[in-house]
Amino acid sequence: MNIRFYLDPATGKPHIYDHGVNEKEVVEVLGRTGEDRPGEEGSRVAIGQTLSGRYLRVIYVPDPQPNSVFVITAYELKGKPLIAYRRRRRKKK
Repeated sequence: MNIRFYLDPATGKPHIYDHGVNEKEVVEVLGRTGEDRPGEEGSRVAIGQTLSGRYLRVIYVPDPQPNSVFVITAYELKGKPLIAYRRRRRKKK
């Protein structure tokens, strides 16, 4: 899968760095997503667990090219949103 990242204009680095997330973790979540739903304005919201055990929410837009996405942001899922996600996953099983 070809993954591009939104670059922060101030730093020139991927915006995900501002949230303590790296590219490898985003690739892990997109590769084995637990949940993928429509977001706002054509975006998608993927939620999943990294190999190290962190739960992330990844906001992305599918690219016109096949098997390609543009990642806008990603951040760790904590607190009530994480509890709700785990509850939804239990109900599916």
